[in-house]
Amino acid sequence: MYVLVLGSAAGGGFPQWNCNCPMCAGVRHGAIQAQPRTQSSIAISTDQVNWLLINASPDIRTQLNTLHTYLQPERALRDTGIKAVLLADSQIDHTTGLLILRESKQPLELYCTDSVYEDLTTGFPVFNMLEHYCGVKRHTLPLNQRAFSVTGFEDLRITAVELWSKAPPYSPHRCSPHQGDNVGFWFADLKTGGKLFYAPGLGVIENHLIPYFAEATCVLVDGTCWTDDEMSQRGVGHKTAREMGHLPQSGKGGMIEWLNQFPQPRKILIHINNTNPILDEYSTERAILTQAGIEVASDGLLVEL
Repeated sequence: MYVLVLGSAAGGGFPQWNCNCPMCAGVRHGAIQAQPRTQSSIAISTDQVNWLLINASPDIRTQLNTLHTYLQPERALRDTGIKAVLLADSQIDHTTGLLILRESKQPLELYCTDSVYEDLTTGFPVFNMLEHYCGVKRHTLPLNQRAFSVTGFEDLRITAVELWSKAPPYSPHRCSPHQGDNVGFWFADLKTGGKLFYAPGLGVIENHLIPYFAEATCVLVDGTCWTDDEMSQRGVGHKTAREMGHLPQSGKGGMIEWLNQFPQPRKILIHINNTNPILDEYSTERAILTQAGIEVASDGLLVEL
């Protein structure tokens, strides 16, 4: 199984277009050692020709063109390596890119929960808009930890794992959480034995998630904020990381403390906010992660499991 990181930043990317926080200004002017990043998305393949796209960020066009060696097999005048799309939620950062894929010759093969489908046909009607272009062939993501497979990827067993988080502001149930608002994905390669747990939005590590962390070959999980009050510390917001549905890395009960309990998997953070000091490769915070054996995803990273 091949895991390709298309984008590794949280919403707005890095640097964010209107932000002059120390991290964004620093990377713009070369004052810090950091790599620019597009908004978070990954792709999964078993042959490096056919790919499952996991979330479609607003930066999808740039990502596909930058990583064309993997994602553009050039077998026909119009072609793509993307065979299907899986959505973890209905957030703008993970679904707006679907509109960029409207030139598809065929309806998009798309997997999402009923809750996400409701959001994307009401509060943010992306699916309705696509019906005027390529259309969408929607498949229901099974919940309750039931595994499924996607045509063309028979060696992969996929499980949508329910996570606690919040539906987006435009969701009809923003203030009343529904089953399937937010999921992570468990990918198991029957041929190689590789196992990936992917959760770019993770507010709480509940008991049912522990076996996935324990049994994974690699975990690719939420790296949004270093501290819970990071947004207010940087002067760019007032909500805490947990209020936004993200578990901070540092502090008691933070992501570092949790990941330290699981010695087996390769540990990589993704969905990193532009305010997060771990983006600076020479920061104290990055050194703490390195000492803990935790990596920071970057665009174009390819992981083989």
